Amino acid sequence: MQLAEFFSSQPSRLWQLAKQMNVNYAVGGLPWEETNEKPWDLMPLVRMKQRYADHGLELLVIESMPPSNRIKLGTAGRDEEIEQFQQFLVNMGAAGIPVLCYNFMAQFNWFRTSTTTMSRGGALVSSYDHSLMKNAPLTEAGVVSEEQLWENLHYFMERIVPVAEEAKVKLALHPDDPPITPIRGVSRILRSAAALQRAIDLVPSPYNGITLCQGTLATAGDDIPRVIRDFAKQDKLFFVHFRDVKGTPEKFEETFHDDGKTNMLEAMRTYYEVGYRGPARPDHVPTMAGEDNGNPGYELLGRLYGIGYINGLMEAASAG
Repeated sequence: MQLAEFFSSQPSRLWQLAKQMNVNYAVGGLPWEETNEKPWDLMPLVRMKQRYADHGLELLVIESMPPSNRIKLGTAGRDEEIEQFQQFLVNMGAAGIPVLCYNFMAQFNWFRTSTTTMSRGGALVSSYDHSLMKNAPLTEAGVVSEEQLWENLHYFMERIVPVAEEAKVKLALHPDDPPITPIRGVSRILRSAAALQRAIDLVPSPYNGITLCQGTLATAGDDIPRVIRDFAKQDKLFFVHFRDVKGTPEKFEETFHDDGKTNMLEAMRTYYEVGYRGPARPDHVPTMAGEDNGNPGYELLGRLYGIGYINGLMEAASAG
């Protein structure tokens, strides 16, 4: 397994600390600070990759995407967004960035009702309580049905998968988080491992696979070792978010890596059992004492804890 971390596109303290903790692989977003070019253009991607390389980090994954809400909703302008997305894939391939983690969550990305839930020792975590959304108004998109989203996903995949194949960029589809539907009238279709399987089967390709977000699929009630085996045997497991939760889709909270519902050592042993050699990173970590929670889920100390914990699990799993 290639232990990675999500890094800003410009050097920060985390870059050095992660290297000190034996992290050699980077997951990046889009380099929005490149002022004269679009962040999905070739040269901003090349320069970002080189910045990582200069610090001893190999960029394996882009975990972001150009504007795509019109694609997801199937509204006017989606073909222009698809053309932009296609060029993005071409540029990733030209820059030698092998994996794209993307999602098909319309209107809003991962979604929580709290980012200040108290966890172990007073650490702060994000949480979701669906009861708080029952009377929430519709978004400006109105009611968006599951049928619409499946049709729009199929339309999208038919146009991007061939480009990804040509560019040799693996498409790693992330499940919907939270895995519950609808939220404010907007359906969520990728709520389980079975739904992810249905999605990648729409346009079969060696380059059409998944991001196995353990936290989301554990919330959904999926058996994580079984999911790992199912997708690995198809060679569809391209990227891993190694995290955990407590609760159900209706009400759950994030946890420290050692404090959730999943047997994390069993999960790690399963990755080694199936021979997974791709990137994995910690995700959605608690905010710990002394941190201001200005970036919930991504403050520094929880990330360092997660990296250390995963390193230990990797050593235990590799020992048999």
